[in-house]
This record gives sequence, C-alpha cells and structure tokens, in this order.
Amino acid sequence: MNNFEISRRGLLMSGAGAAGLALAGRPAFAALSKPASPVTINVVDVAGNLALTQKAIENYRKAKPDWVSKITFSKAPAPELPGKIKAQQDANRVDIDLVLTGTDVLSAGIDQKLWIELVSAKAADLPKLQDIYLEPAWRMQSLAQGFGVCVTYYPSGPLLEYAPERVAKVPTTTDELLAWAKANPKKFQYARPANSGPGRTWLMGLPYLLGDKDPKDPIGGWDKTWAYLRELGETIENYPAGTTPTMKALGEGTVDMIVSTTGWDINPRVLGVVPKSAEVAALKGFRWVADAHYMCVPKGVSDEKLAVILDLMNWLLKPDQQAYTYDEGYFYPGPAVKGVTLDMAPAESQAAIKEFGRPAYDKLIADNPIELPLTPDKMVLAFRKWDEEIGARKGK
Repeated sequence: MNNFEISRRGLLMSGAGAAGLALAGRPAFAALSKPASPVTINVVDVAGNLALTQKAIENYRKAKPDWVSKITFSKAPAPELPGKIKAQQDANRVDIDLVLTGTDVLSAGIDQKLWIELVSAKAADLPKLQDIYLEPAWRMQSLAQGFGVCVTYYPSGPLLEYAPERVAKVPTTTDELLAWAKANPKKFQYARPANSGPGRTWLMGLPYLLGDKDPKDPIGGWDKTWAYLRELGETIENYPAGTTPTMKALGEGTVDMIVSTTGWDINPRVLGVVPKSAEVAALKGFRWVADAHYMCVPKGVSDEKLAVILDLMNWLLKPDQQAYTYDEGYFYPGPAVKGVTLDMAPAESQAAIKEFGRPAYDKLIADNPIELPLTPDKMVLAFRKWDEEIGARKGK
C-alpha cells in the first residue's frame, strides 16, 4: 500500500495520556545519548504511513522535549523521492532525516545505496527485532537487508473489489477474470505497481495464481504472468499513477472492478470514497503477498540526529504506540509487533473497523499462505519491465 492521496481524518485520541503511558513503559534496551540540545527531525512519508504513525510520533515529541524540539511532516510521490535524496547527498546537504516507505522506495534506496545500515551497525540501540515482531513481519524485515526497520505490517492482497450491483457473476479464477474483463471492456482497472500497494501485490501475486515457473524471478520465471498482463491490458483503458484514482473510479461507477487489499478495501469505505456496499473476493489459488512500511535514514544524517531517530524507532515499536496503527483500517490489521490487539487501539479505530471491517478476513488470513514480496533488486526489475512492456501501452 503505497499511496497517501486519499484525504484522511486524523486519529482523535488525546496524545498527552498516551504519551505518559508510553514513557512509563519505555524499554530498557535503548541506551542512546541525549543530544546536547533538542533537534528538529524532518520526516518524509511516501507510503501513507503517517496515517498510522503520526499520532505516535507526536506522542514522542511531547514526551521527549529534551530530545526533539520539532518534528516536521511532509509527503512525496514514491518514484520521485530517491532522486531527490541522491541530489541532496551529492550536494552534501541532506535535509531529510527519516523516510517512511513501502517496499518500493526501500528497494530503490537499497539499489542506489541511499540508506544508512541500521540493524547490524546499531543493533545495541534497537530492540531485538525477531523477539518482538509478528512472524510475517519478521520475514518482511529481512527484505530491508538491514537498511530499514519495519514499523507496520499487513497481509495485503491481492484481492478483487467490486460493485455487487454491477457485477452479476464474480470471477473465481484468473481465466474467469480475463473473460469478464473482455466481456466488460474498460470496467476493470489497477494502478501502476511502482506507486500502488494494490498494484504491486497484484503484480507479485499473479505468478502464484497462474502457476508460473518461478514467482520470485520476474525476468526468467514470469512468462505466464507477463503474457496474462498483456492480454488483460487490452481490456484496460488506463493505469492510474496511484491507488486513489482507482478507488474513486469504482465509487463513481467509471469502473466496476479493481484490484485491492484489506486496508484499501476498508479505509476508502470508512471515508465514503467507495460505497459501504462494495464487496471483495479472492481468486482460486490465492496467496497473500505481504506488505510493510519501513523507517529508513538517508546517508548524510548527522550522528546526533541519528541517535534521536533510533530513540524514536524504539518508541514506535512499543505495543501501546503500535496500537495506533490500526487507524481506520488503512493497513489492516497494521501492527508489526506481537501482543497488540484491537481493544488497545483508539475508540475511533475500534468503531471504524467494527462497522467497515470484514470478519471473513480473519479466516482468509489464517487459511492462505503469506508470501514475501520480491527482493529489492528483483522488485526494481519487475517495476521496470511492467513500465516498459505493460504501462507504456497505455497512458499511466
């Protein structure tokens, strides 16, 4: 899930009480040095992650005024950020301290050597991650290769989301989906994978659905997948640059079926972008392709700021702060660490998920394998090939 375009309501829970609780339970493993004077931390989000973590980050600022004087928040399109960071590094003027990202910019940053290695070099300043993470989140952490720290996790997708009043017979297999799309041209849509969580999980989930030779090798093992996407593409009018336009198109009736994930199903219905009546389905042979958000630090950030950022990472991995990540279902469930239940979340989160969540998700998560996304180097290759061979055939 990698788009922040939907206008989101902030969590309404008062930060003061939560900050006090978090401070009281601060883990003892972090022995970081307090800065000589409070610092400003500039956070850039390319994944919509602030919807899940901003309240917890603000709790940290309130609880640690002797560490941080100000935290600024900004958002950027995922494809543009690596180039911006590289330009700052080349000029020795890095003003981005912390990047909240999905696997896309994580991968691009690893490929371009933008990130500080954290997990090995700063192991003494971080929790023992394997001990605190949920099992799939720990597997997702491996994708970061030490250059990022997983902060949120969800099983993701790919799912089909559709308007039941406009889709009489829901496809149950990839062949049926292709037949439906041909019979209903311009009524199926997904977004460019390089900038869309649902688009990305669709791209990486297809090799499992189609029984391709090697689901982990987009160049040598995806013959069926690329052929399927080309044929499916003949029925698609365009590939939006991000996920939100697909949600709006479904809500407005421009399209009848889109690719989705658990969070992109729940949250746009909470916000009213998609009708509450929208339904979801999983295709036969479905496997989850997990997704996560990571905290990454660009090379060039000062040691003094890095100490504060590591302290902030410890804070964000505490169960009481992780409870905020349930949000309004945006990254459902959301928490990456063990022992964080919905009843720990703010009342607004509990109410939203009670009304708009789907009880069937618990069984779907329990009964289907959860696969890791591609490794960063392979993900870069998959995005490039999709852009050149699939996306280039249409306006993106």
